[in-house]
Amino acid sequence: MKMLIIYHSTYGHIRTMSEAAAVAAREIPGVEVALRRVPETLSDDILAKMGALDAAKAQADVPVATVDELAEADAVLFGTPTRFGNMTGQMRQFLDATGGLWMKGSLVGKPGGVFVSSATQHGGQESTILSFHTYLLHQGMVVVGLPYAFQGQMRLDEITGGSPYGASTIAGGDGSRQPSENDLEGVRFQARHLAKIGLKLKE
Repeated sequence: MKMLIIYHSTYGHIRTMSEAAAVAAREIPGVEVALRRVPETLSDDILAKMGALDAAKAQADVPVATVDELAEADAVLFGTPTRFGNMTGQMRQFLDATGGLWMKGSLVGKPGGVFVSSATQHGGQESTILSFHTYLLHQGMVVVGLPYAFQGQMRLDEITGGSPYGASTIAGGDGSRQPSENDLEGVRFQARHLAKIGLKLKE
């Protein structure tokens, strides 16, 4: 079963979660995982002004995703930061190029999930995931979230990401907060859950 983890990460938070998800999914026997990033659409000058150039360069070792790879995957986990309660423009531009897959029904019946990051606790994590789900549904995919079986999303003793819609993390207004171990465990759980569903659907 081929699982694709495809992400966009401005400051590195989503990349960290993507890597954790990839390691977790590979723990499931029979699962092959490919980690990909969507093309960056901002120039180096703009990224430098945003303080994101170093993070962008640090991801050069991750292959850039192609539309064809989506068609070849049996399950897909998407990761994106939030932008005003929605996915980033970079992720949207990549998805907007998949009309050909929609025409062919290439993604119909494949499980897909979403995880996100935001600057603040109420910065649009859930709306970003839910608005992303419309893409999955238009493509005919099976939406996979983060079940309450992962009880870490209900913790009250620390700042915690995660919801039944998908894993998440809070980066802080200046991006200084890195994903906590609980946040990482949430995306690991979601990745394993998605991988297991992908295996069942492929039977």
